[in-house]
Amino acid sequence: MAITLEQAMAVLAAGEKRAAEINVPSVIAVVDDGGNLKAQHRMDNASLAAIEVSLSKAYTSLATNSSTAALAEQCQPGQPLYGLQTTHKGRIVIFGGGVPLRMNGKLVGAVGSSGGSVEEDVIVAEAAVAAFTND
Repeated sequence: MAITLEQAMAVLAAGEKRAAEINVPSVIAVVDDGGNLKAQHRMDNASLAAIEVSLSKAYTSLATNSSTAALAEQCQPGQPLYGLQTTHKGRIVIFGGGVPLRMNGKLVGAVGSSGGSVEEDVIVAEAAVAAFTND
């Protein structure tokens, strides 16, 4: 099972809609089950830095099968995954905005959102994932 381009575009549209509602220009990325870019949009006025960060958040979420918000807690000093963000040639991002995509319980990709505060990026990414359909 793989996420289709049509599904990825629906995920992007839902994330962009939520970002517009909270007035946060964002970049939203969707990766497939191999961590490869499936689709990405940069909203007007979203920062250039958010392009790479959104993709890295999606990659991180897929690679760890976890939301990046949950991962952040596990990567603090003294925690079991401390230092994880120094691996994968800098592609691991340990702050919120990355969320896995699952189809029938199987990991099929992930979404990454960047452009606002960590809390805003989580809101946008979660809205994007909520739109994911796998019928």
